[in-house]
Amino acid sequence: MSPLAADVSSVTSRYVAADGTLSSLWLLIALPLLGSAVLLLGGRRTNGWGPYLACLMTGASFVYGLIAFFDLKGRSDREVDLHLFSWIPVNGFNVDAGLLFDPLSATFVLLITGVGFLIHVYSLGYMEHDPRKRLFFAYLNLFVAAMLLLVLGDSFLALYVGWEGVGLASYLLIAFWYYKPTAATAAKKAFIANRVGDVGLSLAIMVMFATLGTTSYEGVFSNAEMLTAGAATAIGLLLLLGACGKSGQFPLQTWLPDAMEGPTPVSALIHAATMVTAGVYLIARSTPIFEQTDTARTVVSIIGAITLVIGCVIGCAYDDIKKVLAYSTVSQIGYMFLAVGIPGAAAIAILHLLTHGFFKACMFLSAGSVMHGMNDQVDMRRFGALRTVMPITFGCFLMGYLAIIGFPGFAGFFSKDKIIEAAYDEGGLRGYLLGTVALLGAAVTAYYMTRLMAMTFFGQKRWTQDAHPHESPLTMTVPMIILAVGSVVSGFLLTRGGGLQHWLEPSVGKGEEVGLHTINPSVVTALTLLVVLGGATAAFVQFGRRAVPTTPPVAVTPVTVAARKNLYFDSLNESVLMRPGQYLTRALVFLDNRGIDGAVNGLAAGIGGGSGRLRRTQTGFVRSYALSMFGGAALVVAGLLALRLAS
Repeated sequence: MSPLAADVSSVTSRYVAADGTLSSLWLLIALPLLGSAVLLLGGRRTNGWGPYLACLMTGASFVYGLIAFFDLKGRSDREVDLHLFSWIPVNGFNVDAGLLFDPLSATFVLLITGVGFLIHVYSLGYMEHDPRKRLFFAYLNLFVAAMLLLVLGDSFLALYVGWEGVGLASYLLIAFWYYKPTAATAAKKAFIANRVGDVGLSLAIMVMFATLGTTSYEGVFSNAEMLTAGAATAIGLLLLLGACGKSGQFPLQTWLPDAMEGPTPVSALIHAATMVTAGVYLIARSTPIFEQTDTARTVVSIIGAITLVIGCVIGCAYDDIKKVLAYSTVSQIGYMFLAVGIPGAAAIAILHLLTHGFFKACMFLSAGSVMHGMNDQVDMRRFGALRTVMPITFGCFLMGYLAIIGFPGFAGFFSKDKIIEAAYDEGGLRGYLLGTVALLGAAVTAYYMTRLMAMTFFGQKRWTQDAHPHESPLTMTVPMIILAVGSVVSGFLLTRGGGLQHWLEPSVGKGEEVGLHTINPSVVTALTLLVVLGGATAAFVQFGRRAVPTTPPVAVTPVTVAARKNLYFDSLNESVLMRPGQYLTRALVFLDNRGIDGAVNGLAAGIGGGSGRLRRTQTGFVRSYALSMFGGAALVVAGLLALRLAS
């Protein structure tokens, strides 16, 4: 029996019976989608209560997800594949639409709806005076619904629908202030960069169907061992290309910092808990495929390591508080890619994804609070001493800062150190290189984040005359405080007794058995703390103990110049991704105008011109016609005489 026939014959057998809460999992997606529809179609009548409806729908989805989570936890199989309807029934071929609720998707549901709800509430204060806030909340709900479909779909085809929905919603949110040229350009850049990655994902799905006859997770993963080495590597690399586009990894990382042109809640939503984590989810979900190809798996880790370095280097050069946090996200997602490419370390990557969701959302919202109090300024050289006038914002940002640098006891300490340890445990040259890159990344992260803290909250006041910093309202500070608490305790709670790793085993497989380590974990922890202390101390000495100039110093080193220009990746992507298409378009336009249209128009012009000239011979005078006949006869006679003489 062919793989296709096998998939068709067993299409209904893979669905697991669900009852109670788990039988209505579609509500997780339907609730925020309904909120978006009401706000988009309701018009101005929803201006007053629409934003609250959006918060209610996301909050309800979180509550439902929490109930479903505990229901799933009580099941012995810890997996529900819920059939919704027949999507593409064509003769003997059938594609069903269904939802997969397992430990991995359940974890993402709680992260997306939980952090998403807090960002919705924060937006009530942040967007209070925006005349188009109804549309903003509609787009937020649409974004959450698309992201939930992405993680809950039970096939790569369903994932792709959510994948494209997230791309559309992100475009609408980044370009929300479309009247600003920078926002419109950033949205187009994000959309195009993601389309490049989406080509990889769509091709991977096509290869799956061509080789295995199915795109369902159950069908693909159960038959993954049937893939040849070449097919498995091709699928793995194409999936990686899709993941790089969505998660802003090398070489498609340049759109992510520019996405800061959208409102700050958008930055928190995209960079913390949703869109940028989609690539990590895709690789983790596809673990059975990557287990068949060490080549693709190695490339995943290498891409993560390269992106980690890129984010760290550029993060040191910017004075824009949101762009520093954006490149920090690029770097931290690089850590996750590095880990998810290591055998048995996918759960560690998800652990860092979860802790990052807390501390990065906390810092983005805190940065938005700073902007709210500083008349929307983002230049850290115009901040300073804000801890005295914005104590709650300072305290929340401090918690996120300590978490991201891996201070003992905070969330990042439990996740980032595990990634460094797992990298070294790979062994051999590859393990030492990946581990050393991750270790140095921790040092540079401590440097640029301490630089941000010192320039923003410490030192002398460098405020402009129009800035009157003040603490933000409760609708903004309460979500920040909750996320700050998560930045402190989430790492400990998720790792206690190996909880998260054990929970994710049905989805991503078992982790590596505890045994001999390349380097003793205690030594790795000590080295990490040492380099973090060194990076933080260097930044504090440079920016905390010295006066910070209000204008950036002239770049004197090639590295600084390159870092301020995004390491020239904008130019590289423009040359590789944009210019060839532009030149091809121009060539096709030239061919169409001068070739196809030229031939058609030239033929018409020739016939028209010839007929016009021929018409001149039609004078209507008999003498003219007689002369023409006489001339023609003379030519005929002359021709005959010439032939006679020649013979």
